[in-house]
Amino acid sequence: MAAAPSPSAAPSVSAVMVTYHTGDWLLRGIESLLAQPELGELVLVDNGNPASVRAAIAARAAHEPRLLYRPLERNLGFAAATNLGAREACRPHLLLINPDSLMPPGGLGRFLAETRDLPRPWLAGCRVLDADGRDQRGSRRGELNPASAIGELRRALGGRRVPGFNRHEETLPDATLPMATVSGACMLMPTEDYRAVGGLDEGYFLHVEDIDFCLQVRRAGGGVYFVPGVALLHRKGSSAAAPLWVEWQKTRGFARYFAKNFTASHGWLVTRALALAFGLRFLMRAPRLLLRSTHRTG
Repeated sequence: MAAAPSPSAAPSVSAVMVTYHTGDWLLRGIESLLAQPELGELVLVDNGNPASVRAAIAARAAHEPRLLYRPLERNLGFAAATNLGAREACRPHLLLINPDSLMPPGGLGRFLAETRDLPRPWLAGCRVLDADGRDQRGSRRGELNPASAIGELRRALGGRRVPGFNRHEETLPDATLPMATVSGACMLMPTEDYRAVGGLDEGYFLHVEDIDFCLQVRRAGGGVYFVPGVALLHRKGSSAAAPLWVEWQKTRGFARYFAKNFTASHGWLVTRALALAFGLRFLMRAPRLLLRSTHRTG
């Protein structure tokens, strides 16, 4: 495989950010990226924001040629909107980043330096931190397969944690290393590799598309890597989307993931049983999530 492009003095990164009623962190996230000298352009795809927020973004874009603002008439979903933005990328590297995330000063340069010599195709993620500095659950993971999914479901029901999928509580590694799954809150890869793999699966509306994409990169003969030297601050749950609706999209995503990727190897019965298990998990969580939605609008 060919070596990845080397970072240079010229801006070498196209970033894509998809926003939907993100909240007050959106403009902070935009500015944290525009402060990175390696950024060539930021394609901001707006799936839905209040008129005042759209006006503020448009005003910022009018004075910042690197900010390419793309407001949409309807919510296309995260994967489809990301692919739409990625089609405009014209730099050697593509960064996918959530709108409620803050790239630290110098973070993009460190990201490029750490991935410079990786064999292609490659995909890299970084540390994703809560406001208190703790690693978020999805920042580094093993492979999501029927066995690891059963372990996670057992843990969610109060059983013993089974190692293999979520690894954010393990000791932080000292250097960049292979990791089966990284967080979609911040992903970096060569732009050509993103297109060669096919981009995100637009059959996912919200959630699980990042887990699926990591699997597709590895099945294409590539590597997925975790870069502990870059730490992204991520404000979870900043969107105004109803928590119950978000959880339902996640449940649908898991069902699609197992049916798509493991029916051939594990059979229809196993993948349907997993879909049912995640459906039951949704029903168990629904009353609490509905209460949260009521408090938000009350």
